[in-house]
Amino acid sequence: MLSIMGTLRLAGGKVVGDGSYSLAVNSEVLLDAGAVTRCRRRVHLEHDQTMVDVELAPPDPAGEQRKADAAAHRRSVADELAAGREGWVEIPSARPAERARATLAALAEGVPYIWGGLLPADREDGRKGGAELLLRTEHGYVPLIVVRHKVSDPGEGANTSSLADLHPDKAGVDAQRKVRPQPRDQLRLAHLYRMLEACGYAERGRGVGGAIGQERDAVIWHDLTANTWPGDRCALDEYDARFADRIAIANAAVTQAQALAQPSRVVECRRCPWWPVCSADLRASRDVSLVVRGEDASELRAVGVSTVDALATVDPDAPDAPALSGLALHDAVALARAWLHDLTVVRKVEEVAVPRADVEVDVDMESFGDGGAYLWGCLLSGVDIGVPHGYHAFATWEPVPTPDEGRSFAEFWAWLTGVRSRTAARGLSFRAYCYNEMAENRWMLSSAERFADQAGVPSKAAINQFIRSAEWVDLFRSVNDQFLCAHGKGLKVVAPVAGFAWRDAEAGGENSMRWYRDAVGMDGDSPAAAQRERLLQYNEDDVRATFALREWMDSPEVHNIPYVRDL
Repeated sequence: MLSIMGTLRLAGGKVVGDGSYSLAVNSEVLLDAGAVTRCRRRVHLEHDQTMVDVELAPPDPAGEQRKADAAAHRRSVADELAAGREGWVEIPSARPAERARATLAALAEGVPYIWGGLLPADREDGRKGGAELLLRTEHGYVPLIVVRHKVSDPGEGANTSSLADLHPDKAGVDAQRKVRPQPRDQLRLAHLYRMLEACGYAERGRGVGGAIGQERDAVIWHDLTANTWPGDRCALDEYDARFADRIAIANAAVTQAQALAQPSRVVECRRCPWWPVCSADLRASRDVSLVVRGEDASELRAVGVSTVDALATVDPDAPDAPALSGLALHDAVALARAWLHDLTVVRKVEEVAVPRADVEVDVDMESFGDGGAYLWGCLLSGVDIGVPHGYHAFATWEPVPTPDEGRSFAEFWAWLTGVRSRTAARGLSFRAYCYNEMAENRWMLSSAERFADQAGVPSKAAINQFIRSAEWVDLFRSVNDQFLCAHGKGLKVVAPVAGFAWRDAEAGGENSMRWYRDAVGMDGDSPAAAQRERLLQYNEDDVRATFALREWMDSPEVHNIPYVRDL
C-alpha cells in the first residue's frame, strides 16, 4: 500500500486536507483514457521494453499545434468559468504525485469545483488520468471535460446546462441542440467515472459526465448508463470491454508474454510516432493491410489471406471468394497486383473522362485548424473573358479567427461570381474544380454563416446553389471513380503521376500550419513576409496541380497507366 499524508496548499492560497489516504498497488501498468481509442498495437509498443531505443517518427507539427491550441482553449474556458464563482479551486502545476495528493485532499474536503485535478492512480485496475473539472453534487463528484472540437449540432434533444449553471441537476432537454456523436468523449468520461469510483468519490445513484466543446456555449451531459451504443450497450459497458482488452495487451507487453496485438495499417498510422516500426514489420511480412485496411484486412486474414501476394492470386469471381465490408473484392485484388508491380495508380476504366468547360477555375482553400480559412486561391484558364488568366489570391494576414476573414472571403466570392457572370454573358460554359470538396464546402458555408452581416458575403442558399450545381467539380471523385491508388489518393500522391511537382520540397498541409504561425506572428514575433510568400506559392502550386491533373486525365497520356484488367 502507498500511504499519502500531509497538508496541501491549493491555488489561491486555500489550504485543504490533513488526513491519510491509501492506494493499492497491484497493476503492472497504468493506462490513461486515450488507450481505449488508441490502436491496440500502439498500446503494446508503448509498454514493450525492447522498443525503448527504437527510432520513432518526428513529432507531427500539426498535432503539436493542435495540442497547444487545445491547451489554450482549456485555459480560456477555465478563466471564464472561475470568474466570480465561489468554491473554485485549481490544482497547481506540480509533479504527478503532488497533483494527485492535492486532488485527493480537495475531494476529501468537499471542494465544489476542482479544476485541473489529477486523480490518484487506480493501481488495482491500472488506470491513471485527470479531468479538467470535478463537480461536487449532493451525492459525490461528476467529471466534466473541456475539448476543442464540437460536441453538439443544431437540432434538439441534447441534455444541456448553461455555463452559469454547470451542474447536471440544472440540465434539461435542449430544443436547439442535439448531441454530436463523439465516442472518445464518452469513453474518457467513463474512464474518469471509474477512477472516481476507485477512490470513493463518484456520485452515487447515477453515472453522468459533461463536456464543454469548441462552441463553449453549454455543457453537454452524457448518461453513461444509457444503452445508446451498438449491441444495446451503454458507454460504461463499452469502456469496460475496451479497457480490459487494452490492459491485457499492455501487461502482456510488460511481461514479454505473447503479444496480444499485431500490426495492421489503419487510418491512425498516418500520424502515429510508431509508424516506422510497424511499417517495417508490415513490409517484411507483406501484410495484406498494406493495400486494404480496417475490417477488410481482418476479414481477409480470417479466411487465410494474410499477405498482399495471397490477395493478388484471389479469383474475385469464384463462388468461395471472400466477402469484404468496404472495398469491392475486384478492386482489392487489383490493388494488390498494382502494389506488387510498384504502381501508384491503375485505371479502373478503359476510357478516363473528366468534365471540362470553356472557362475553368481551380480553387484551393487554406485554413488554420478550426480557427478559420485565411486564403482562397484561384487559377483561371480557358477562353479569354476579359479577366487576367493565372493565379489570384484572396487572403487575410490577421490571425484567424478574425472579422477580416469575412472580407477576404467576400472578395473571393465576388471574383468568382464575376467570372461566372462574364462567362454566362458570352454564352460559354463554366466549371470550377477542387480536390476533395469537403474542406472547401465546409468553409464556404461556415464563412457565409459567420460573416453574414458583412458586405459582399453571400447567403448560405447562394453557396448551396453553387456547390450542388454541375459547375462545381470535385476532382477527387473523378480520381476515385476511375483509378485505383495503391499508395493513397491524396493530391500530393496522384498529381506527380500526371507530371506535376511542387516547388517547395516541404509542401504539405502539416508544414503549412507552422508557416502560417510565422506568417501572422502568432507566437509573438514580427509577421514573416517570407512565410506569407511561401504560403502563396504553396497554394498556387495546389491549384496548378489540380489543373495539371485534369489536363492529364483528358489527354492520351493517361493510357500509359495500366488498365486493371491487364494486370
